[in-house]
Formats: sequence, C-alpha cells, structure tokens
Amino acid sequence: MINNKNKWIKTGKFLSPVKNHSWLSTFTGPSYALPIPRENYFDLYVTGRDTLNRSMIGKVRIEINNEKIIVHSIENDPIFTFGERGCFDENGVSYPFIIPYENKLYMYYVGWMPTTLTPFQNRTGLAISDDGGKNFIRASRAPILPLTNAEPFCTGSLAVLKENDIWKMWYTVWKKWGNDENDHKHYYLIKYATSNDGINWDRDEIDRIKFGNKNEYAIGKPSVIKYKGLYHMWYVYRGEQYKIGYAYSLDGKDWERRDDLVGINTSINGWDSEAICYPHIVELKNRFIMFYCGNNYGREGLGSATLLK
Repeated sequence: MINNKNKWIKTGKFLSPVKNHSWLSTFTGPSYALPIPRENYFDLYVTGRDTLNRSMIGKVRIEINNEKIIVHSIENDPIFTFGERGCFDENGVSYPFIIPYENKLYMYYVGWMPTTLTPFQNRTGLAISDDGGKNFIRASRAPILPLTNAEPFCTGSLAVLKENDIWKMWYTVWKKWGNDENDHKHYYLIKYATSNDGINWDRDEIDRIKFGNKNEYAIGKPSVIKYKGLYHMWYVYRGEQYKIGYAYSLDGKDWERRDDLVGINTSINGWDSEAICYPHIVELKNRFIMFYCGNNYGREGLGSATLLK
C-alpha cells in the first residue's frame, strides 16, 4: 500500500465555473492532467458544462508550484464536443482519460444521450489526436464498448494503463436502473478489460470493486497507478453523497477495498463540505497530486490535494 500514515493534505480550490467561457460556465467537472515538456506544467483536460447542462471537454494550462495549483490559461473554446445527432454522444462528452501512444493522444471519454424512461444513457468512446491535443478525431462514431447480454445498460468513466503490449482498463458498468421513485436512480460499479491495441477490448464481466453495504449504489470514476509493485485505485462511491474510496491489488484484477485508508474526506465547511468526487491522481517527484471535484458534481469547483510518497 501507499504510505497511508500520511493523509492527503488539501491545497484548496483552484478552478470555478467561468461565465464568459461557455463550455465552463456552470460546472468544473472530472479532469485529467497531462504533463507537458515544461517542468511542473500540465494541460488539464476538464469536463465543463454550458448553460443548457451539456458537457464538453476543454483545456486549462496549470503549474504545480510548491503544491499550489496556478492556472495560467483557460482555452476559450472546448477541444472536444458533441457527436452527431442520434449518436451515443449527441448531448455531451465528459470524463476524459488520456494515454500517449505512438506520437498520438488516445482520449477515452463518456458520451451522453437523453432517453425517455431512464434519465440518460452513457457509453464509452475514444477520440485520437495527432497534433498534441489541439484536435481530437473520433476513432468511431459508435462506442468502443458495445452493449452485451452481460452489460446491456451503460458504460461510463474509466482508467487505462498500458503495460508493455497490454492495455488495461478499469471501467464503470451499470448493473441496473432503479424501478420507481422509491428506488435509487441507478446502480453501477467497476469492472476490468484488456486490449492489444487500445481500441478493441476483452471484458471478463467480473465485478471488481463491489458495493460495500446495502446503502451503496454507485461506484465509479477510477484512477489507477502502479507504484512499488502494487496497483492503487481511487474511485467515488456513494450512499447519500459521493465520497472517495481506495483499494489496492497485486495483479490489477482482484482488489482489496480499504476506504478506511483513503486519507481524505469532506471539509467542515465550504466548497467540498458536502461531497468529494471524481479523483484523478498524478505522480510529481516525491508526492502524488489528487485533482477532485467538490459539492454538486463540480458546480462549486475543482480542487487538489497532495500526498507524500
């Protein structure tokens, strides 16, 4: 396990919705930090929402300076937006996760489509950039994880690691939708898949991070790193509100869930006092940096925390 004698030290909120940037005008949602060739600088790919509550992905240039996040620029326009009418991502794109590969950037994302009997449908897509992240082109207009008999509902947020020639994915899968107003809206958790090319995936259909008790109904947004021979995963889970959980694994398949070791919780007051969610973890020298959202799915901002190795 990571040295959990050390707790995550919150370093504060650094980004809030910006009204004069339409793609970021109401929410600062799940993000992915991609290092660039300048020490301590990252391109932060952020899920924003517009005034119609539609998700788009934009880019924010940040610097991590003595654990403080400095925002240097916010791009005026999103770098990735809705798909064609009728496609799985016609009403929004979100949850970016980026893998550099062969001088390209593979960006996995979640597409949104409104439906009639359920509130929405989610599917997992892939877009590829060959110009350093200025433009992303869909690898397919269809989801990269097709519906199956075992997974007939939705797929969502994910994490990917490429180890040698094997791509490993931990992804969110809906188990079912709630039946009525007395039920939870949906039930989802985390499963595992592998690939030889990052595009075509083999799913083992086994629940990898499971519900901890009868009050839980949602587990998702994994962030996975490999450190000192172990896989470490942070994710969100919820009963009444989202919290961040933690698990570790020897092989990336069988996980020991230890939310008691996560080392971060809601604050007493302020922007992250009701919920903390959507973690993304990066390594930086002698520490780890966690980017996460606060109350109301990111309506109140995006912040960070640090953990010494």
